[in-house]
Amino acid sequence: MHPQSSVQPSLTAVPAPLTVDVLGVELALSDYAEMLDWIDEMVLSRQRGYLCACNVHTVMASREDPELRASLQAASVNVPDGQPLVWAINALGHPLSGRVYGPELMLRACARSVRMNHRCYLYGGHNQGALVQLALNLRERYPGVKIVGGYSPPHRPLSGEERAAVAVAINRSHADIVWVGIGVPKQEKWMAEMRPHLDAPVLAGVGAAFDFHAGRVPQAPTWMQESGLEWVYRLTHEPRRLWKRYLRYNPLFLAAFARQLSTRRRAENRP
Repeated sequence: MHPQSSVQPSLTAVPAPLTVDVLGVELALSDYAEMLDWIDEMVLSRQRGYLCACNVHTVMASREDPELRASLQAASVNVPDGQPLVWAINALGHPLSGRVYGPELMLRACARSVRMNHRCYLYGGHNQGALVQLALNLRERYPGVKIVGGYSPPHRPLSGEERAAVAVAINRSHADIVWVGIGVPKQEKWMAEMRPHLDAPVLAGVGAAFDFHAGRVPQAPTWMQESGLEWVYRLTHEPRRLWKRYLRYNPLFLAAFARQLSTRRRAENRP
């Protein structure tokens, strides 16, 4: 059982960014500034939604996992977290200058939350110790940031009683933003399931951000991120966990997007 949320959303909808369909996922034509403003407006209006940071793995996995696909379709915003998705959006005729990288969005939002007085909850992490380290690192980096709670769930499905207890704990924290770092596809499915039961206006799934910012996993150099080679760096550091993901989904993405682009161009050239 889940406790029902007591907060009623605003009747005035917070506008979401324009989107473009990339292989069945609506990706936001947005940037950091617009997404930070969206978070602020959601918190101010007490409207409730959730944000997914999508990369190639997310998009391709959603083509095989109906529950993940439904979770992305129900999201308020899906931001292009991976550089290849930005290139795909550009190829479809939309001038998007860069990605909205989940780990970077989390840092920028934490910095802004000091000024805006937003309350943040952390859900995820490798274990409770890593979660504590993440909270310490964020507090050291952004003095005054309000981390009002956190929970590192076990690496198994939660029982109904455990899910209800999590909802109670998050609601009692009066969080404005719940940062979710339990990986694809668990975080997207968790946000879709828990969204009706949580008072926090914004749930944001940011994947590996927890491991990066806790210092557990190194981040790729900027030049590799901008060149779309972050996956190579991560694969060399976590080969046993990631090799199937990258070596399977990356070629499938290239082939599937080539078909989408070809179909689009034929339609545009049709008299």
